[in-house]
Amino acid sequence: MKKLLNVGGNSRDIPLPPHYAGFEHLLLDIDPTGKPDILCDARELGSRAPGEFDVIYCSHNLEHYYRHDVARVLAGFVHVLKPDGWADIRVPDLPEVMRRVTQEQLELDATLYDSPAGPISVLDVIYGFGVEIERSGQDFFAHKTGFSPDLLSRSLRQAGFGKTYTTRSNLEIKALAFRTAPTEEARRMFTLMG
Repeated sequence: MKKLLNVGGNSRDIPLPPHYAGFEHLLLDIDPTGKPDILCDARELGSRAPGEFDVIYCSHNLEHYYRHDVARVLAGFVHVLKPDGWADIRVPDLPEVMRRVTQEQLELDATLYDSPAGPISVLDVIYGFGVEIERSGQDFFAHKTGFSPDLLSRSLRQAGFGKTYTTRSNLEIKALAFRTAPTEEARRMFTLMG
């Protein structure tokens, strides 16, 4: 069975994408309230055994690290992935948020979209979900950096990923990053070309 490490996933109640059904799911988080399997700061992944996981899934967590720490987190992803493994990363699309704010002349506290957690404002996307930060009193919920598709791809390559793919939709950047070339299984799973 393939092993997936869900980095910063907060809770097992948040579903993974359906194509990961059947994977062994281990949750890593710095916050003990979600009862993670691995209570750890993702900046410390380099201290774990190498090649433990087939997949890293990291949805809306990478932006919670300062820019200078992103390289360390991504290097940790490379370290714990098997040679044919990959990282599936999702982050806010800051250039698209800026375009919408400018084009629609939005106030910074305007709602961009509604989520299961409640309305998400422009400020929430830039600085982190204010309601959660206030409720928890934890600054690790704050956003400390941001990405464009090019910046995320460049960061992944600099960390040691050999092949990256990015897409954009719904104010989100999705990146697939492979240590080496994608396997046939991964190509079929994600309908990858090239």
